[in-house]
Amino acid sequence: QVLLVESGGGSVQAGGSLRLSCVASRYSDSIRFMAWFRQAPEKEREGVAQIDMYEFNTRYADSVKGRFTISRQNGKNTVYLQMDNLKLEDTAMYYCAATYNYDSLLRATDFTFWGQGTQVTVSS
Repeated sequence: QVLLVESGGGSVQAGGSLRLSCVASRYSDSIRFMAWFRQAPEKEREGVAQIDMYEFNTRYADSVKGRFTISRQNGKNTVYLQMDNLKLEDTAMYYCAATYNYDSLLRATDFTFWGQGTQVTVSS
């Protein structure tokens, strides 16, 4: 069972920035994709960004393109989500996810392992 631990959430004013981190451990060498999802109250969980840990390809939700950047630390099973120009609607619990699957379309069903989440709150 892969263990995912997120950090970096917090409160920020609109237009500000935050960086989330996710460290994967336990049987993590075979992870193919890591991703960030978010879930706001009374809304479905949505994919935000994913990265292919072997080929470094990335995929983003349209709502965050140009504002969020997913990256990985070389040689480490650690991914980051740099969030810039944050908006009120970015407020949510953010979850790190991972999968051994060879393909992913950034759907929750594509991912097997999940972190506990870190809260991001954007205020005006």
